[in-house]
Order: sequence, then structure tokens, then C-alpha cells
Amino acid sequence: TTVYTVPSSVTASATISVTNLSGAIAVVSFAVAASGTPGNSEWIFYSYPLPGYGTIERSGIIAQTGKNFVVVSTTANVAVSVYGYEN
Repeated sequence: TTVYTVPSSVTASATISVTNLSGAIAVVSFAVAASGTPGNSEWIFYSYPLPGYGTIERSGIIAQTGKNFVVVSTTANVAVSVYGYEN
């Protein structure tokens, strides 16, 4: 699922936080990609076993115009937050 797309004429500096809202492990992946279907080299983390009620966070992500932040999870019980600034 694409959770954020960098607008035109902008560079984004962002943090992404992925939180498991259930007690069971969720396997999650995150990419900064040219499209909604990331290529192998675009994954930041892939098939990460996120523990029940756990959170993984990555900061300092710099992305140019048109890049998509894509999150994939084995469960719907995952919350994603993207925050930062656009310049």
C-alpha cells in the first residue's frame, strides 16, 4: 500500500513508524519506490517480523519528487505514520 507520495517540485525528509496493533507477529516490509510496486533494490526493510504490539521506526529518509513510500504487511492490524517535512 502506498502511504505517501512526494509531491512535484519537492524533496521530502521523513520518518516512518510501523506499529503492530495485535499480539501476534506481523511480517512487514517498507520501500521508497518509483511506483507502487517496489523493485528489489528499493526495499528499506523486507519481511521484518514485527513482534506483537511492537514498533519499527526509520528516520532520516530523504526522497525526491514522485517517490512512493510503500508498506506491505501480512495483517491488517498494522498502523503506519509518516511525518517530516517537504522542502
